[in-house]
Amino acid sequence: MMKQTLAALLSATALSACAVGPDHVAPTPPASAEAPFVGVQSADVTTAAPDDTWWKLYNDPALDALVTDALAANTDIRVAVARIEKARATLRGSRADRLPSTDLSATGTYGRVSESQVLPGYDREGRRVDGGLSVNYEVDLFGRVKRGIEASRADLAAAQEDADAVRVTVVADTVRAYVDATSANEQIDVAQRTVDLLARSERITNARFERGLNQKLDVIRVTQLREAQAAAIPTLQARRDAALFRIAVLTGRTPQDLPDSVIARDTTPNVATPIPVGDGATLLARRPDVKAAERRLAADTARIGVATADLYPRITLGGSIGTTTVGATDVFGGGPLRWLLGPLISWAFPNQEAIRARINESKADAKADLATFDGTVLTALGETETALSAYRNALLRQERLAASRDAANRAANVSLARQSRGQIDALNVLDAQRTLASAEADSAAAKREVAFAQVDLFRALGGRW
Repeated sequence: MMKQTLAALLSATALSACAVGPDHVAPTPPASAEAPFVGVQSADVTTAAPDDTWWKLYNDPALDALVTDALAANTDIRVAVARIEKARATLRGSRADRLPSTDLSATGTYGRVSESQVLPGYDREGRRVDGGLSVNYEVDLFGRVKRGIEASRADLAAAQEDADAVRVTVVADTVRAYVDATSANEQIDVAQRTVDLLARSERITNARFERGLNQKLDVIRVTQLREAQAAAIPTLQARRDAALFRIAVLTGRTPQDLPDSVIARDTTPNVATPIPVGDGATLLARRPDVKAAERRLAADTARIGVATADLYPRITLGGSIGTTTVGATDVFGGGPLRWLLGPLISWAFPNQEAIRARINESKADAKADLATFDGTVLTALGETETALSAYRNALLRQERLAASRDAANRAANVSLARQSRGQIDALNVLDAQRTLASAEADSAAAKREVAFAQVDLFRALGGRW
Protein backbone atom coordinates (compact mmCIF):
# COMPACT_ATOMS: atom_id res chain seq x y z
CA MET A 1 0.00 0.00 0.00
CA MET A 2 2.82 2.40 0.87
CA LYS A 3 4.56 1.73 -2.47
CA GLN A 4 1.37 2.45 -4.39
CA THR A 5 0.92 5.75 -2.57
CA LEU A 6 4.49 6.84 -3.30
CA ALA A 7 4.05 5.91 -6.97
CA ALA A 8 0.94 8.04 -7.15
CA LEU A 9 2.84 10.94 -5.57
CA LEU A 10 5.64 10.72 -8.15
CA SER A 11 3.21 10.46 -11.05
CA ALA A 12 1.25 13.49 -9.88
CA THR A 13 4.45 15.47 -9.47
CA ALA A 14 5.45 14.67 -13.05
CA LEU A 15 2.13 16.04 -14.26
CA SER A 16 2.59 19.27 -12.34
CA ALA A 17 4.60 20.81 -15.19
CA CYS A 18 1.31 21.79 -16.85
CA ALA A 19 0.12 25.36 -16.15
CA VAL A 20 -3.21 26.76 -17.28
CA GLY A 21 -3.72 30.36 -18.31
CA PRO A 22 -1.92 32.45 -20.93
CA ASP A 23 1.86 32.72 -21.12
CA HIS A 24 3.18 36.26 -20.97
CA VAL A 25 4.45 37.72 -24.22
CA ALA A 26 6.21 41.07 -23.92
CA PRO A 27 4.30 43.72 -25.89
CA THR A 28 6.04 45.21 -28.90
CA PRO A 29 6.07 49.01 -29.25
CA PRO A 30 5.38 50.53 -32.68
CA ALA A 31 8.37 50.43 -35.04
CA SER A 32 8.47 54.22 -35.12
CA ALA A 33 8.93 54.26 -31.33
CA GLU A 34 12.47 52.87 -31.76
CA ALA A 35 13.48 55.32 -34.48
CA PRO A 36 15.86 58.29 -33.97
CA PHE A 37 14.40 61.26 -32.15
CA VAL A 38 12.96 64.14 -34.11
CA GLY A 39 14.88 66.59 -31.95
CA VAL A 40 18.38 65.20 -32.63
CA GLN A 41 18.77 67.40 -35.71
CA SER A 42 21.00 69.74 -33.76
CA ALA A 43 24.68 70.08 -32.93
CA ASP A 44 23.84 70.21 -29.22
CA VAL A 45 23.05 66.47 -28.91
CA THR A 46 24.40 63.22 -30.38
CA THR A 47 22.92 59.80 -31.05
CA ALA A 48 25.53 58.08 -28.88
CA ALA A 49 24.24 55.97 -25.99
CA PRO A 50 23.38 58.10 -22.94
CA ASP A 51 25.71 58.08 -19.96
CA ASP A 52 24.31 56.38 -16.86
CA THR A 53 26.25 58.73 -14.55
CA TRP A 54 25.17 61.76 -16.56
CA TRP A 55 25.69 64.25 -13.74
CA LYS A 56 29.46 63.73 -14.06
CA LEU A 57 29.28 65.48 -17.44
CA TYR A 58 29.11 68.73 -15.45
CA ASN A 59 32.65 68.02 -14.16
CA ASP A 60 31.70 69.39 -10.73
CA PRO A 61 33.11 67.47 -7.72
CA ALA A 62 30.72 69.18 -5.30
CA LEU A 63 27.75 68.05 -7.39
CA ASP A 64 29.15 64.51 -7.66
CA ALA A 65 29.37 64.32 -3.88
CA LEU A 66 25.79 65.52 -3.45
CA VAL A 67 24.45 62.92 -5.88
CA THR A 68 26.40 60.18 -4.12
CA ASP A 69 24.92 61.27 -0.80
CA ALA A 70 21.41 61.41 -2.26
CA LEU A 71 21.66 57.88 -3.67
CA ALA A 72 22.86 56.61 -0.29
CA ALA A 73 20.62 58.51 2.12
CA ASN A 74 17.52 59.82 0.37
CA THR A 75 14.39 58.77 2.24
CA ASP A 76 12.32 58.11 -0.90
CA ILE A 77 14.99 55.70 -2.13
CA ARG A 78 14.99 53.97 1.26
CA VAL A 79 11.22 53.48 0.98
CA ALA A 80 11.60 52.05 -2.53
CA VAL A 81 14.33 49.66 -1.35
CA ALA A 82 12.09 48.51 1.50
CA ARG A 83 9.37 47.72 -1.04
CA ILE A 84 11.88 45.61 -2.96
CA GLU A 85 12.59 43.68 0.23
CA LYS A 86 8.85 43.17 0.72
CA ALA A 87 8.42 41.89 -2.84
CA ARG A 88 11.42 39.59 -2.39
CA ALA A 89 9.86 38.17 0.79
CA THR A 90 6.58 37.59 -1.06
CA LEU A 91 8.49 35.70 -3.76
CA ARG A 92 10.11 33.49 -1.11
CA GLY A 93 6.64 32.76 0.27
CA SER A 94 5.35 31.83 -3.20
CA ARG A 95 8.31 29.52 -3.78
CA ALA A 96 7.68 27.87 -0.44
CA ASP A 97 4.30 26.67 -1.76
CA ARG A 98 6.23 24.16 -3.90
CA LEU A 99 7.47 22.44 -0.76
CA PRO A 100 5.50 20.26 1.66
CA SER A 101 4.00 22.04 4.62
CA THR A 102 4.49 20.56 8.06
CA ASP A 103 2.62 21.01 11.31
CA LEU A 104 3.87 19.76 14.65
CA SER A 105 1.46 19.74 17.58
CA ALA A 106 1.60 18.60 21.18
CA THR A 107 -0.72 19.01 24.16
CA GLY A 108 -0.53 17.82 27.75
CA THR A 109 -3.42 18.03 30.21
CA TYR A 110 -4.31 16.86 33.67
CA GLY A 111 -7.97 16.68 34.56
CA ARG A 112 -10.95 14.89 36.09
CA VAL A 113 -14.01 13.54 34.35
CA SER A 114 -17.49 12.83 35.71
CA GLU A 115 -18.10 9.49 37.38
CA SER A 116 -20.62 8.49 34.70
CA GLN A 117 -17.92 8.71 32.02
CA VAL A 118 -15.47 6.32 33.72
CA LEU A 119 -15.56 2.54 33.57
CA PRO A 120 -15.44 0.72 36.88
CA GLY A 121 -11.92 0.29 38.10
CA TYR A 122 -10.46 3.30 36.29
CA ASP A 123 -9.32 6.57 37.87
CA ARG A 124 -11.43 9.65 37.28
CA GLU A 125 -8.30 11.84 37.43
CA GLY A 126 -5.23 11.52 35.23
CA ARG A 127 -2.85 12.87 32.63
CA ARG A 128 -3.48 13.01 28.89
CA VAL A 129 -0.68 13.59 26.39
CA ASP A 130 -1.32 14.02 22.67
CA GLY A 131 1.30 14.71 19.99
CA GLY A 132 1.46 14.54 16.22
CA LEU A 133 3.18 15.54 13.02
CA SER A 134 1.29 16.21 9.79
CA VAL A 135 2.74 16.75 6.31
CA ASN A 136 0.81 18.14 3.32
CA TYR A 137 1.94 18.63 -0.26
CA GLU A 138 -0.11 20.25 -3.01
CA VAL A 139 0.33 18.54 -6.36
CA ASP A 140 0.49 21.50 -8.74
CA LEU A 141 -1.34 19.71 -11.57
CA PHE A 142 -2.66 22.87 -13.18
CA GLY A 143 0.10 25.34 -12.34
CA ARG A 144 -1.55 27.37 -9.60
CA VAL A 145 1.66 27.48 -7.60
CA LYS A 146 3.83 27.91 -10.69
CA ARG A 147 1.81 30.90 -11.90
CA GLY A 148 1.88 32.38 -8.41
CA ILE A 149 5.66 32.23 -8.45
CA GLU A 150 5.70 33.88 -11.89
CA ALA A 151 3.50 36.69 -10.60
CA SER A 152 5.65 37.24 -7.52
CA ARG A 153 8.84 37.23 -9.59
CA ALA A 154 7.38 39.85 -11.93
CA ASP A 155 6.20 41.93 -8.96
CA LEU A 156 9.76 41.89 -7.60
CA ALA A 157 11.16 43.05 -10.95
CA ALA A 158 8.54 45.83 -11.08
CA ALA A 159 9.51 46.95 -7.58
CA GLN A 160 13.17 47.06 -8.62
CA GLU A 161 12.30 49.19 -11.64
CA ASP A 162 10.18 51.46 -9.45
CA ALA A 163 13.21 51.96 -7.22
CA ASP A 164 15.29 52.91 -10.27
CA ALA A 165 12.58 55.38 -11.28
CA VAL A 166 12.84 56.93 -7.82
CA ARG A 167 16.62 57.14 -8.22
CA VAL A 168 16.22 58.90 -11.55
CA THR A 169 13.89 61.43 -9.95
CA VAL A 170 16.05 61.96 -6.87
CA VAL A 171 19.24 62.50 -8.90
CA ALA A 172 17.48 64.90 -11.26
CA ASP A 173 15.89 66.81 -8.37
CA THR A 174 19.25 67.03 -6.61
CA VAL A 175 21.00 68.39 -9.70
CA ARG A 176 18.10 70.77 -10.36
CA ALA A 177 18.20 72.11 -6.80
CA TYR A 178 21.98 72.54 -7.09
CA VAL A 179 21.50 74.45 -10.35
CA ASP A 180 18.86 76.61 -8.71
CA ALA A 181 21.10 77.44 -5.75
CA THR A 182 24.20 78.21 -7.80
CA SER A 183 22.33 80.20 -10.43
CA ALA A 184 20.64 82.22 -7.69
CA ASN A 185 24.08 83.08 -6.30
CA GLU A 186 25.23 84.02 -9.78
CA GLN A 187 22.15 86.19 -10.35
CA ILE A 188 22.74 87.83 -6.97
CA ASP A 189 26.26 88.73 -8.12
CA VAL A 190 24.86 90.15 -11.37
CA ALA A 191 22.22 92.14 -9.51
CA GLN A 192 24.80 93.46 -7.05
CA ARG A 193 27.07 94.58 -9.91
CA THR A 194 24.11 96.33 -11.48
CA VAL A 195 23.32 98.07 -8.20
CA ASP A 196 26.96 99.14 -7.89
CA LEU A 197 26.91 100.49 -11.45
CA LEU A 198 23.73 102.45 -10.76
CA ALA A 199 25.20 103.77 -7.51
CA ARG A 200 28.15 105.09 -9.50
CA SER A 201 25.77 106.66 -11.99
CA GLU A 202 23.81 108.13 -9.10
CA ARG A 203 26.95 109.78 -7.75
CA ILE A 204 27.80 111.20 -11.18
CA THR A 205 24.26 112.50 -11.70
CA ASN A 206 24.18 114.04 -8.25
CA ALA A 207 27.53 115.74 -8.83
CA ARG A 208 26.26 117.20 -12.10
CA PHE A 209 23.10 118.34 -10.29
CA GLU A 210 25.21 120.20 -7.73
CA ARG A 211 26.98 121.93 -10.60
CA GLY A 212 23.64 122.80 -12.18
CA LEU A 213 24.10 120.44 -15.12
CA ASN A 214 21.25 118.09 -14.16
CA GLN A 215 17.87 118.43 -12.55
CA LYS A 216 16.88 116.96 -9.21
CA LEU A 217 14.43 114.70 -11.05
CA ASP A 218 17.36 113.05 -12.81
CA VAL A 219 18.88 112.12 -9.46
CA ILE A 220 15.56 110.75 -8.19
CA ARG A 221 15.12 108.60 -11.28
CA VAL A 222 18.55 107.03 -10.95
CA THR A 223 17.97 106.46 -7.24
CA GLN A 224 14.62 104.80 -7.97
CA LEU A 225 16.19 102.46 -10.53
CA ARG A 226 19.00 101.52 -8.15
CA GLU A 227 16.54 100.72 -5.35
CA ALA A 228 14.38 98.67 -7.73
CA GLN A 229 17.39 96.59 -8.73
CA ALA A 230 18.45 96.19 -5.09
CA ALA A 231 14.94 94.98 -4.25
CA ALA A 232 15.43 91.95 -6.52
CA ILE A 233 18.31 90.65 -4.38
CA PRO A 234 16.26 89.46 -1.35
CA THR A 235 13.99 87.48 -3.68
CA LEU A 236 17.01 85.79 -5.21
CA GLN A 237 18.44 85.08 -1.76
CA ALA A 238 15.17 83.45 -0.68
CA ARG A 239 15.17 81.29 -3.81
CA ARG A 240 18.78 80.27 -3.15
CA ASP A 241 17.99 79.33 0.45
CA ALA A 242 14.95 77.30 -0.62
CA ALA A 243 17.10 75.41 -3.13
CA LEU A 244 19.73 74.71 -0.48
CA PHE A 245 17.08 73.39 1.87
CA ARG A 246 15.79 71.09 -0.91
CA ILE A 247 19.32 69.79 -1.36
CA ALA A 248 19.49 69.05 2.36
CA VAL A 249 16.25 67.05 2.25
CA LEU A 250 17.24 65.17 -0.91
CA THR A 251 20.62 64.16 0.51
CA GLY A 252 19.27 63.13 3.91
CA ARG A 253 20.71 66.11 5.80
CA THR A 254 19.41 68.84 8.01
CA PRO A 255 19.87 72.36 6.58
CA GLN A 256 22.64 73.02 9.10
CA ASP A 257 24.75 70.15 7.70
CA LEU A 258 25.16 71.37 4.13
CA PRO A 259 28.80 71.70 3.02
CA ASP A 260 30.12 75.26 2.75
CA SER A 261 31.38 74.50 -0.76
CA VAL A 262 27.78 74.03 -1.91
CA ILE A 263 26.48 77.13 -0.15
CA ALA A 264 29.17 79.39 -1.61
CA ARG A 265 29.12 78.07 -5.19
CA ASP A 266 28.11 80.91 -7.58
CA THR A 267 28.69 79.43 -11.04
CA THR A 268 25.77 77.77 -12.80
CA PRO A 269 26.84 74.27 -13.92
CA ASN A 270 26.60 73.56 -17.61
CA VAL A 271 27.36 70.66 -19.94
CA ALA A 272 29.49 72.28 -22.62
CA THR A 273 29.73 69.20 -24.88
CA PRO A 274 26.94 67.70 -27.02
CA ILE A 275 24.65 65.54 -24.87
CA PRO A 276 24.39 61.84 -25.89
CA VAL A 277 20.69 60.90 -26.15
CA GLY A 278 20.60 57.64 -28.16
CA ASP A 279 17.38 56.81 -29.98
CA GLY A 280 13.90 55.47 -29.24
CA ALA A 281 15.10 51.89 -28.78
CA THR A 282 17.76 53.01 -26.31
CA LEU A 283 15.21 55.10 -24.45
CA LEU A 284 12.68 52.28 -24.02
CA ALA A 285 15.44 49.96 -22.81
CA ARG A 286 16.54 52.52 -20.20
CA ARG A 287 13.33 54.03 -18.87
CA PRO A 288 12.46 52.24 -15.61
CA ASP A 289 8.78 53.22 -15.81
CA VAL A 290 8.48 51.44 -19.17
CA LYS A 291 10.17 48.32 -17.80
CA ALA A 292 8.05 48.42 -14.64
CA ALA A 293 4.85 48.63 -16.72
CA GLU A 294 5.90 45.57 -18.72
CA ARG A 295 6.65 43.61 -15.55
CA ARG A 296 3.26 44.49 -14.05
CA LEU A 297 1.62 43.18 -17.19
CA ALA A 298 3.60 39.94 -16.77
CA ALA A 299 2.48 39.65 -13.13
CA ASP A 300 -1.21 40.12 -13.89
CA THR A 301 -0.99 37.74 -16.86
CA ALA A 302 0.35 35.08 -14.48
CA ARG A 303 -2.51 35.80 -12.07
CA ILE A 304 -4.96 34.84 -14.80
CA GLY A 305 -3.40 31.38 -14.58
CA VAL A 306 -3.67 31.38 -10.78
CA ALA A 307 -7.38 32.15 -11.00
CA THR A 308 -7.95 29.68 -13.87
CA ALA A 309 -6.37 26.83 -11.88
CA ASP A 310 -9.22 27.08 -9.39
CA LEU A 311 -11.57 25.74 -12.10
CA TYR A 312 -9.90 22.35 -11.74
CA PRO A 313 -9.53 19.94 -8.82
CA ARG A 314 -6.86 20.68 -6.24
CA ILE A 315 -5.04 17.58 -5.03
CA THR A 316 -3.15 17.55 -1.76
CA LEU A 317 -1.16 14.56 -0.58
CA GLY A 318 -0.95 14.34 3.18
CA GLY A 319 0.12 12.20 6.02
CA SER A 320 0.21 12.36 9.76
CA ILE A 321 1.64 10.43 12.65
CA GLY A 322 0.83 10.87 16.31
CA THR A 323 0.13 9.37 19.65
CA THR A 324 -2.28 9.79 22.52
CA THR A 325 -1.59 8.42 26.00
CA VAL A 326 -3.55 8.52 29.20
CA GLY A 327 -1.88 8.33 32.56
CA ALA A 328 1.68 7.09 32.82
CA THR A 329 1.61 4.97 29.65
CA ASP A 330 4.75 5.06 27.55
CA VAL A 331 4.25 7.89 25.05
CA PHE A 332 6.48 6.31 22.41
CA GLY A 333 5.22 2.81 22.84
CA GLY A 334 3.76 0.85 19.96
CA GLY A 335 0.24 0.77 21.38
CA PRO A 336 -0.83 4.41 21.29
CA LEU A 337 0.96 5.26 17.99
CA ARG A 338 -1.30 6.23 15.06
CA TRP A 339 -0.61 7.19 11.42
CA LEU A 340 -2.54 8.25 8.37
CA LEU A 341 -1.58 8.64 4.69
CA GLY A 342 -3.72 9.60 1.71
CA PRO A 343 -4.76 12.23 -0.84
CA LEU A 344 -7.28 15.05 -0.40
CA ILE A 345 -9.17 16.25 -3.47
CA SER A 346 -11.11 19.53 -3.36
CA TRP A 347 -13.05 20.94 -6.27
CA ALA A 348 -15.40 23.89 -6.46
CA PHE A 349 -17.96 22.26 -8.76
CA PRO A 350 -20.48 22.67 -10.34
CA ASN A 351 -21.00 26.29 -9.14
CA GLN A 352 -17.91 28.03 -10.49
CA GLU A 353 -19.34 31.48 -11.15
CA ALA A 354 -17.24 33.11 -8.43
CA ILE A 355 -14.07 31.59 -9.91
CA ARG A 356 -14.95 32.73 -13.43
CA ALA A 357 -15.61 36.20 -12.08
CA ARG A 358 -12.11 36.27 -10.60
CA ILE A 359 -10.67 35.12 -13.93
CA ASN A 360 -12.45 37.96 -15.70
CA GLU A 361 -11.14 40.41 -13.08
CA SER A 362 -7.59 39.22 -13.73
CA LYS A 363 -8.06 39.52 -17.49
CA ALA A 364 -9.36 43.06 -17.04
CA ASP A 365 -6.30 43.91 -14.93
CA ALA A 366 -4.04 42.58 -17.69
CA LYS A 367 -5.88 44.68 -20.30
CA ALA A 368 -5.44 47.76 -18.13
CA ASP A 369 -1.73 46.93 -17.71
CA LEU A 370 -1.32 46.65 -21.48
CA ALA A 371 -2.96 50.06 -21.95
CA THR A 372 -0.73 51.46 -19.20
CA PHE A 373 2.35 50.06 -20.93
CA ASP A 374 1.36 51.61 -24.26
CA GLY A 375 0.67 54.93 -22.55
CA THR A 376 3.99 54.80 -20.71
CA VAL A 377 5.85 54.25 -23.98
CA LEU A 378 4.11 57.21 -25.58
CA THR A 379 4.73 59.35 -22.51
CA ALA A 380 8.44 58.47 -22.51
CA LEU A 381 8.79 59.42 -26.16
CA GLY A 382 6.75 62.60 -25.72
CA GLU A 383 8.72 63.72 -22.67
CA THR A 384 12.04 63.14 -24.41
CA GLU A 385 11.05 64.99 -27.57
CA THR A 386 9.67 67.85 -25.46
CA ALA A 387 12.88 68.01 -23.45
CA LEU A 388 14.99 68.02 -26.62
CA SER A 389 12.97 70.88 -28.08
CA ALA A 390 13.08 72.83 -24.81
CA TYR A 391 16.86 72.39 -24.57
CA ARG A 392 17.50 73.42 -28.16
CA ASN A 393 15.37 76.54 -27.85
CA ALA A 394 16.77 77.42 -24.42
CA LEU A 395 20.24 77.44 -25.97
CA LEU A 396 19.04 79.70 -28.80
CA ARG A 397 17.42 82.05 -26.32
CA GLN A 398 20.57 82.15 -24.18
CA GLU A 399 22.69 82.96 -27.21
CA ARG A 400 20.47 85.85 -28.29
CA LEU A 401 20.11 87.24 -24.78
CA ALA A 402 23.90 87.18 -24.39
CA ALA A 403 24.18 89.19 -27.59
CA SER A 404 21.52 91.58 -26.32
CA ARG A 405 23.38 91.99 -23.02
CA ASP A 406 26.65 92.76 -24.82
CA ALA A 407 24.93 95.37 -26.99
CA ALA A 408 23.23 96.92 -23.95
CA ASN A 409 26.56 97.07 -22.15
CA ARG A 410 28.17 98.91 -25.07
CA ALA A 411 25.24 101.32 -25.23
CA ALA A 412 25.46 102.04 -21.51
CA ASN A 413 29.18 102.74 -21.72
CA VAL A 414 28.69 105.07 -24.67
CA SER A 415 25.86 106.91 -22.92
CA LEU A 416 27.98 107.47 -19.81
CA ALA A 417 30.86 108.78 -21.92
CA ARG A 418 28.57 111.12 -23.82
CA GLN A 419 26.94 112.27 -20.58
CA SER A 420 30.34 113.18 -19.16
CA ARG A 421 30.88 115.39 -22.21
CA GLY A 422 27.41 116.88 -21.92
CA GLN A 423 26.26 115.48 -25.26
CA ILE A 424 23.09 113.71 -23.97
CA ASP A 425 20.77 114.28 -21.08
CA ALA A 426 20.38 112.14 -17.99
CA LEU A 427 17.12 110.59 -19.19
CA ASN A 428 18.89 108.89 -22.11
CA VAL A 429 21.59 107.63 -19.79
CA LEU A 430 18.98 106.30 -17.39
CA ASP A 431 17.20 104.49 -20.21
CA ALA A 432 20.45 102.84 -21.32
CA GLN A 433 21.23 101.73 -17.78
CA ARG A 434 17.73 100.36 -17.28
CA THR A 435 18.09 98.38 -20.49
CA LEU A 436 21.47 97.03 -19.39
CA ALA A 437 20.14 95.99 -16.00
CA SER A 438 17.27 94.13 -17.62
CA ALA A 439 19.57 92.47 -20.17
CA GLU A 440 22.02 91.36 -17.46
CA ALA A 441 19.20 89.80 -15.42
CA ASP A 442 17.68 88.10 -18.47
CA SER A 443 21.03 86.67 -19.54
CA ALA A 444 21.73 85.24 -16.09
CA ALA A 445 18.22 83.77 -15.93
CA ALA A 446 18.73 82.21 -19.40
CA LYS A 447 21.77 80.29 -18.14
CA ARG A 448 19.57 78.85 -15.39
CA GLU A 449 16.90 77.84 -17.90
CA VAL A 450 19.48 76.09 -20.07
CA ALA A 451 20.75 74.12 -17.08
CA PHE A 452 17.17 73.23 -16.11
CA ALA A 453 16.50 72.06 -19.69
CA GLN A 454 19.58 69.84 -19.52
CA VAL A 455 18.38 68.25 -16.28
CA ASP A 456 14.90 67.71 -17.73
CA LEU A 457 16.45 66.02 -20.76
CA PHE A 458 18.55 63.72 -18.59
CA ARG A 459 15.49 62.91 -16.48
CA ALA A 460 13.50 62.04 -19.62
CA LEU A 461 16.28 59.74 -20.84
CA GLY A 462 16.05 57.68 -17.64
CA GLY A 463 18.95 55.72 -16.21
CA ARG A 464 20.22 52.39 -14.96
CA TRP A 465 21.70 51.33 -11.62
